[in-house]
Amino acid sequence: MSITISHPTQIIKGEIVLISSKSLSNRALIIQALCDTDFEVNNLSKADDTVVLQQLLNSQGNELNVKLAGTVMRFMTAFLAIKEGEVILTGEHRMKERPIKILVDVLKQLGADIEYLEKEGFPPLKIKGKQFEGGKIKIDGSISSQYISALLMIGPKLKNGLQIEFEGEIISKLYINMTVEMMRYFGAKVRWEGNELIVEEGSYKVKDFTIEGDWSASSYWYSVVAIAKEADIVLLGLKKESLQGDAVVREIYQYFGVETEFVKDGIRLTKSQNVLNSFEYDFCDCPDIAQTVAVTCAALNVKAKLTGLKTLRIKETDRITALQTELNRLGFNVEVEEDDILINTHSHEACSFSGSEVKTYNDHRMAMAFAPLALIGKIIVEDENVVAKSYPNFWKDIKGLGMQIN
Repeated sequence: MSITISHPTQIIKGEIVLISSKSLSNRALIIQALCDTDFEVNNLSKADDTVVLQQLLNSQGNELNVKLAGTVMRFMTAFLAIKEGEVILTGEHRMKERPIKILVDVLKQLGADIEYLEKEGFPPLKIKGKQFEGGKIKIDGSISSQYISALLMIGPKLKNGLQIEFEGEIISKLYINMTVEMMRYFGAKVRWEGNELIVEEGSYKVKDFTIEGDWSASSYWYSVVAIAKEADIVLLGLKKESLQGDAVVREIYQYFGVETEFVKDGIRLTKSQNVLNSFEYDFCDCPDIAQTVAVTCAALNVKAKLTGLKTLRIKETDRITALQTELNRLGFNVEVEEDDILINTHSHEACSFSGSEVKTYNDHRMAMAFAPLALIGKIIVEDENVVAKSYPNFWKDIKGLGMQIN
């Protein structure tokens, strides 16, 4: 069901209790499942992906459906490979189009028993879990960090541990470091040595863990502040010293006139007039916020070049193509060169999109990235429920800032 959003004044003021981090929640749940004794995970995310992962980890069934949760597919593939028993791991139609071969190949190299049930290199998978030795593997550094995180987290449970040597440039390194730091919090011995990650054999130590607010989700509110005429928003739940790579959003949005002040229990966002005329950024380490930034640049008529987007091709949809298609449909001027997005300046007359619909392509981040455009014209977003994947309260929160929704 589509949703229509508008704002009568373009003046934004309010306070939001930000949803807790899906990325931290999912890693904490896998580490918890790998521990011999249970521990508390406080402030767990209510995102669909986290709910699905929690259900699957508690399931006794022999067929597990990750639905549309890519992180869950990757994390569970590695987890089930070392867990005794035979399980079929599957997902919805789009999940069966998302590649898993690189991760499966590495796991099989280490001794895992995994076979494809349909198309080679793609889910569904039949996994016969067992204990196997670790050792040294080589892996392309440009692959999804979710593959690497999946391997890292099972590393301490492998005989002889795990040594990952990266070939080529490592992308999404901030997400990998998030996993490394969480593993260290729970007592795992893992370290960088040049272009290698070394995980020693051992066990995780039981420690309660509290999930912080989601910096990825904060990007939508940064965009709202950047596009608004006037803005003053408090986001509760975020920390200055964060494990999340997407905390870089506060630095990025300085280019678009958004000031960040750390206050008690969160941050305060206010708007200045210091907006650059052009912007170029490599999103190699933070691809999840690229869609939001692309829409912000288009809305502010900032000429931009966004690079480091290779992994966006294999997300819920091909996010590069989806962004280009929907922004151009609204009258903006967007080009794509290989995996780079080029946002050109436009005449305001060309972007009289009020009342236009944005397609979401079953992608939660498409819906939320485009929603702030309601500050410059009424926008219709296809499939309001798609945001539940990562941010179920998004529409409630956006309404709390004075947006009109019907």
